[in-house]
Amino acid sequence: MNKEIAKGKWNQLSGSIQKKWGKLSNDEVAEIDGEFDLFYGKMQEKYGMSKEQAEKAFDELG
Repeated sequence: MNKEIAKGKWNQLSGSIQKKWGKLSNDEVAEIDGEFDLFYGKMQEKYGMSKEQAEKAFDELG
């Protein structure tokens, strides 16, 4: 997924993100607000993914 488009549509994507990765709280998703480094960090913390795995998982979302 194009990161610039995703950043602009973060509010729309947040529901899909929470559905797919339920360990992320509403507050965490709101805090990320399209900042992909924060997203990757949360995925590493909550799911034990590498940054590359988190990037791939996000790309597969769209």
